[in-house]
Amino acid sequence: MKQASHPVRVGTAAWSIPRAVAGSFPGEGSHLARYARVLHCAEINTSFYRSHRPETYARWAAQTPPGFRFAVKLPRTITHDQRLRASRALLTRFLEEVSGLGDRLGVLLVQLPPSLVFEARPVRTFFDLLAGLFEGAVVCEPRHATWFEPLADRWLVKLRIGRVAADPARWPAAAVPGGWLGPAGDGAGAVVYHRWHGSPRTYYSAYGDDWLHARAAELQRWPRAAERWCIFDNTASGAAAADALRLQAIL
Repeated sequence: MKQASHPVRVGTAAWSIPRAVAGSFPGEGSHLARYARVLHCAEINTSFYRSHRPETYARWAAQTPPGFRFAVKLPRTITHDQRLRASRALLTRFLEEVSGLGDRLGVLLVQLPPSLVFEARPVRTFFDLLAGLFEGAVVCEPRHATWFEPLADRWLVKLRIGRVAADPARWPAAAVPGGWLGPAGDGAGAVVYHRWHGSPRTYYSAYGDDWLHARAAELQRWPRAAERWCIFDNTASGAAAADALRLQAIL
């Protein structure tokens, strides 16, 4: 699934435009249409909690310009209830729904429950199944310590799954991207994906300028063959949109 070329994609979880930064998203149209004229990606999280009709995804896609991309979070029925097992029917239904995005679909996000331990066999079975149903990029945000050990990382590389870098990080290794990151000469389709939830107060705190400048410097060091995504999830206080605008300006 070919993506438009952006050195770094900066966006937020959903596309709410807080009043404090409304002037930075000028023009007419829906919040999404205005958002997509300024930022180049957004993460759809509502798919984690409930299904959306293909027509809903198609309507969202139609409000965005050609270079825009969505990340879509897998349903909790797959990741938390089924815990990646016996998921073919659920995956098939989900992929039929998100097909409404067409070429605006950039990456699938697989966020795992903190209690899910890494086990090679079910992990390989699940991601092989997903690869057979979906040819685009996939990233995984695990939250159990076993996923940050060398064995798990080797399996993610073999399966071509990028491991999300999160802030705040539950474990030191969780702060940096892992898994498949697109080695030199073979980066096509790889995604370096960051999810920043706000720190010290998760989902609320805004990030300081020094922190954003440091992240911008790190992003520039990744190989350009890989897609680099930065999603601000500190939306509860409305900080995400302002932080995304500041990071994009720095970059």
